[in-house]
Amino acid sequence: MPIWPDKAPDAVPITGPEVTTTVQNPGDPPATFVGRVSRPTMTVYSPKGKNTGAAVAVFPGGGYWVLYMDLEGSDVCDWLTSKGITCVLLKYRVPGEHLSPRSGAYPKSPVALEDAQRTVGLVRFHAAEWGIDPHKIGVLGFSAGGHLVAAVSTHFKQRLYRAVDAADKESCRPDFGVALYPGHMLENTSQEFELNPYVPVTRQTPPMFLLQAEDDPIDTVKNSLVYYAALKKVGVPVEMHLYAHGGHGFGLRRTKSPITEWPQLVERWLETIGITSE
Repeated sequence: MPIWPDKAPDAVPITGPEVTTTVQNPGDPPATFVGRVSRPTMTVYSPKGKNTGAAVAVFPGGGYWVLYMDLEGSDVCDWLTSKGITCVLLKYRVPGEHLSPRSGAYPKSPVALEDAQRTVGLVRFHAAEWGIDPHKIGVLGFSAGGHLVAAVSTHFKQRLYRAVDAADKESCRPDFGVALYPGHMLENTSQEFELNPYVPVTRQTPPMFLLQAEDDPIDTVKNSLVYYAALKKVGVPVEMHLYAHGGHGFGLRRTKSPITEWPQLVERWLETIGITSE
C-alpha cells in the first residue's frame, strides 16, 4: 500500500520509471533490486501461526540508490512471520542513480528518513487492526537500511515533514532496532573515531542489536563499533556481534561463514528484551 495519501513530501524528479533488475553471482541464488523509486509503499506480512504481537519494519539496503527487495527484504519477512512477528517491508524512495545528487543518507537527502518515520507511525496507527502491540514495534535494516534504522531511532521527536493525517500523530520512535552491516555511521569529515553527528544518540534511543563482519569490504566495521560506543556511553541497551569473516550483503542467504547464523542471535535477543517472550 502507498504510505502517503497524496504526493510524498520533498519529492524530486527521477529520470525514468521505476525499474527492477535481477542479478546473480556464480554459485549464488538470484537477487532482485529496484531503483528509481518515487512512490514509496509498504507490504504487510502477517504472522504464520502464533502471533507474538511484535512487529518489525524492514529497510532493505542498496546504498540509498537501489533496494535489494528480496535478499534484504521479503526473505527477512518470511523468517520473521514464521516466528510469529508481523513484518512490514518498506520500499522507500531511492533515485536508482549511483552518486546522484538526489541520493544519499540524511541530511543529504531527507526522503528515506521521511518514509521510515511515516511507516513506523502507520504501523502504530494500525496496531489494533493488524494484531500488533503498539509497544513492540521495531525496525531492522541492512547496509544503508542499517543506517536508516539508526536514523529513525534517533530522529523521532520531530518529523521531517508536516503531518498529513492521524497516523502522523502517533509516535514514530521504534521500540527496538536491528542494524546489520550498517554504513554512514562514521563522521565523514574526521579521521578520528567519531559518530556521524546526524545520528544524535541519546538515552531515549531504543535498544539496539548490531552485527557486522570484520572483513566487510563495503562498510568498515568501525561503523558498528562507533555506534556501539555511543549507545554504551549514554546507557542504551545494546548487543553487538562481530565476526572475522562474512563480507557484505549476505542477508539471510546461507554461507559457509559462522555469521550466517545471525537470525538465531536476533531471535534470542528479542526474547531477552521482552519483545517475543511470554
